[in-house]
Amino acid sequence: MKKSSASKKTASAKGAAAEKAPVEKAAAEKPAAKKPAAKKSAAKKTAGKKAAAKKTAPMKRQAPAKRPAVVPKKAAAAVKGVAPAKTVAAKPPRGESRTALVRRARRIDRELAEVYPYAHPELDFENPFQLVVATVLSAQTTDLRVNQTTPALFAKYPTPEDLAAAVPEEVEEILRPTGFFRAKTKSVIGLSKALTEDFGGEVPGRLEDLVKLPGVGRKTAFVVLGNAFGRPGITVDTHFQRLVRRWRWTEETDPDKIEAAVGALFPKSDWTDLSHHVIWHGRRICHARKPACGACPIAPLCPAYGEGETDPEKAKKLLKYEKGGLPGQRLKPPQAYLDAGGKPAPPLGAG
Repeated sequence: MKKSSASKKTASAKGAAAEKAPVEKAAAEKPAAKKPAAKKSAAKKTAGKKAAAKKTAPMKRQAPAKRPAVVPKKAAAAVKGVAPAKTVAAKPPRGESRTALVRRARRIDRELAEVYPYAHPELDFENPFQLVVATVLSAQTTDLRVNQTTPALFAKYPTPEDLAAAVPEEVEEILRPTGFFRAKTKSVIGLSKALTEDFGGEVPGRLEDLVKLPGVGRKTAFVVLGNAFGRPGITVDTHFQRLVRRWRWTEETDPDKIEAAVGALFPKSDWTDLSHHVIWHGRRICHARKPACGACPIAPLCPAYGEGETDPEKAKKLLKYEKGGLPGQRLKPPQAYLDAGGKPAPPLGAG
């Protein structure tokens, strides 16, 4: 009896253990079943990231391509806003070579020669003595005012000997309209005495002799040499200095250095006419404060285009002398100037 009951207990314990075994086995198998699901979800996430990366990758490659698409539009808009077509290529490259500079400079001179074929010294004179005196008087005033003043001076003192013996107060009264008349009186009487005593009353035709005269510097000497003796020289006045720097022919500011720098760009035979062309252009079109850029014949060659008025109609109103239909500076201009439409200047005191 006892054995049977014990065997029953053992059997029931084995049955319970057998029943627990499938449950524990099932419980143990449940987490194992979840792991593949986790791997799948992780794989999905990884695949999603790769897909997203593939989608975004082309966008990153295309980003640089968008930049050039915008810049030309802005550049085109800027060009469209400029009225004259010649302004598009107005500025030469910064790194302009020496050869390119020489070519551009000479082309500018050729263009100006066509615009001002009648260019000449704008001081009235009949001989070298009158020219050297008039040039000395032109400092700090206009050629027009000098031309209006010298007729009375030369009528009373026609020769160096006459002016050398003049009473300073009487000369000062004549020269008063030119400004700085006391200093100018001293200079013209002094140079007249030097001409009388050292050169026999004749104006010398050499640079080294001219610059020894009172009130005569290199600029005055080259005006006299080029226009009274036909010897080439560059006249570096305020107009010449301003324009050659605007055109980037040189960055020098000293007149002697400007003369040397510009002279190296041209044959010596061109120097006198070049001076006339540049000075005439500075007085008529390329003014100091309001350049008439819109009426400028050399605008495509000018690095400073746009500093002045670019509208053609407004620019025309800024033109001076014969270009603006106004009188010139000489009371007795050459016939070529009159034939080109120029008008003589009025005498002193004329309305």
